[in-house]
Amino acid sequence: MTQIKTPKLTVQSGSYHSDDVTLFLDIVDKDSVANVPVRQKEALIQSGAQHYSDMLTLEKAPSDTHEQLYRQALAQGRDRMASDISNIAHTLHELFKDKVTTVAPLVIVSLVRAGLPIGVLLQRALADSSASYSLPSRHYGMSIIRDRGLDPVAMQMLLDTHPNSPIIFVDGWTGKGAIYGELVRSLATYADHQHQCHSNIFHQNQSNNNNVIPLVTLADPAGVAWLAASNDDWLIPSGLLGSTVSGLISRTLFTEPSADLSQGLHRSVLYHDLAKFDHSLDFIDTIESARLSLNNSDFIATRLPTHQQPRYSTRAVIDKLAMRYHIDNMNRIKPTIAEATRALLRRDPERVLLASAEHPDTTLLRHLCSQKHVDVQIVGEQILPYQAVTIIKKRD
Repeated sequence: MTQIKTPKLTVQSGSYHSDDVTLFLDIVDKDSVANVPVRQKEALIQSGAQHYSDMLTLEKAPSDTHEQLYRQALAQGRDRMASDISNIAHTLHELFKDKVTTVAPLVIVSLVRAGLPIGVLLQRALADSSASYSLPSRHYGMSIIRDRGLDPVAMQMLLDTHPNSPIIFVDGWTGKGAIYGELVRSLATYADHQHQCHSNIFHQNQSNNNNVIPLVTLADPAGVAWLAASNDDWLIPSGLLGSTVSGLISRTLFTEPSADLSQGLHRSVLYHDLAKFDHSLDFIDTIESARLSLNNSDFIATRLPTHQQPRYSTRAVIDKLAMRYHIDNMNRIKPTIAEATRALLRRDPERVLLASAEHPDTTLLRHLCSQKHVDVQIVGEQILPYQAVTIIKKRD
């Protein structure tokens, strides 16, 4: 049997502390990446001429209004995030306390980018020796790309580093469940019970031959996560910014892996020029402070339910939207407040659908629509449980 030679990882943590996260990414200079304007990028993606992960529209600094609305969202969501992180940490402690050690810790794999802030918060919570839910853990960031899957080079490096550890995958929220589908496809190679790494990933209910994808999210409106703090579509503050709340890391770019998985980590740009706008550590410290306050209060962490299979709670909603707006490419539908907001910032939107005209969680979204002259339609319960959905323009 030929031994796989995995590359040595140059330790990267973006603008986070090195003990917060290790990024399985090839950090490249932004000058080495083509800066493709949004409309040109949209046309290339929809025509099939290029995949979205082969291009990047370089980020600009948020406007003063965007910054102000982010700070308002952080003040509004601080305590909820702190309790959600505490509940997830407590649940992970109860599930894994008899399965992990300092030699074989729980491995948290955050899906870059939206999962990164959540993963850092979980890592800090589990590393808190004063908390009842402390647990040996290590945190990594890994790229996953729609249609192309989880970075196989990064995955091999991870398994080489932690051959005896259970792994969980962390994302910020679920929209349609597309990333869950990518995990299913990417992890299929480990699904055979005879595979030497099967138990690293499929560590729940193995006796039932049920290969549960261990996806953990803060919010799971799509109903696909194994463990989530809630199913609500709410204003997760880290969903309102890009790199400046995610360690200054860009959306990831695809690299074709070598046959032996010795080369080919997915790439990312580190936005050094946005450092003065970076909220990454301040965001973590703000939620951490609130979590520590909970530890010293009457708050009692709750053990959350886990799911053995996806429920696909919003599939009917997405299907009805596709029919109503004559959409044959589901990638043009961006549900949840976070995805709808990001689509306004990164894509070419046709319209935004809101469940309510004045919901406080969509203030930034409505501001951006006004600024960019994007049509807003109030559709009520047609999109529930989502509060917002952005429809991307069709390009011929």
